Amino acid sequence: MSVIVQVESELKAARLARDEARRDALSLILHALRDAQKELQRPLSEEEELQVLQRERKRRLEAAEAFRSGGREDRAEAEEHELDVLEEFMPEPLSEEEIEEIIDDVISEVGATSIRDLGRVMAGVMHQVSGRADGSTVSQLVKEKLA
Repeated sequence: MSVIVQVESELKAARLARDEARRDALSLILHALRDAQKELQRPLSEEEELQVLQRERKRRLEAAEAFRSGGREDRAEAEEHELDVLEEFMPEPLSEEEIEEIIDDVISEVGATSIRDLGRVMAGVMHQVSGRADGSTVSQLVKEKLA
């Protein structure tokens, strides 16, 4: 079942339950997914849906941080609530050990020996961890392994 169908179903349930915060969060997620679909003028693949969710996740994290630094704790909490709802539709994140195992496999596959091979290693790793690990965390781990 596509993420859009899942979100639509959850949105309907939130409306019936009169859960306004959840309804609003789900509406924003659905809007982002439908906008991406309109832009591509075709249904989204699972990978594309995941990319939209990742982008929205990053926006929520940045907005919560900005609101918190601006002294708007109420808005930061609202963004974090939206983030919690959003993460329900994302795959389970990988542990650091699982990421390191994937990195080791890719390093041996591409024969990486130095930091100059960072791009090739990152390309292989990010393809495998797509949506289940943060790119900055992966980059940090790859750099440590290649240093």
